[in-house]
Amino acid sequence: MKNIHTKNAPQAVGPYSQGVLVKDTLYVSGQIPFVPGTMTLVSDDISDQTRQSLSNILAIVEAAGLKKEDIVRCGVFMTDLGDFSKMNTVYAAFFGDHKPARAAVEVRRLPKDVLVEIDAIAVKP
Repeated sequence: MKNIHTKNAPQAVGPYSQGVLVKDTLYVSGQIPFVPGTMTLVSDDISDQTRQSLSNILAIVEAAGLKKEDIVRCGVFMTDLGDFSKMNTVYAAFFGDHKPARAAVEVRRLPKDVLVEIDAIAVKP
């Protein structure tokens, strides 16, 4: 087991790792839409927040030596499924033809009152 850490993603705000690599599988902790370095919310827009959360995931995936196409599953947690279409548009553009398995659920509240949090699992080919 190896903890993955990169300055290109927001620092953990609690007792957890950005990612954990176990053999060929990387587990990426839920990423909120904070800008690395400043630890500030990217914006109040669901599209921007989705894009930033996915960028943070990619930074951790790449720090582990994997790539976007190695992501096999994502979990999307949203405070309002009424924003699903906007989130999904950004998500689809980010992944293109690659389509990981996914669950998307509405939750009452997320850390720092963000609109979306996304986690991921990636597997080395």
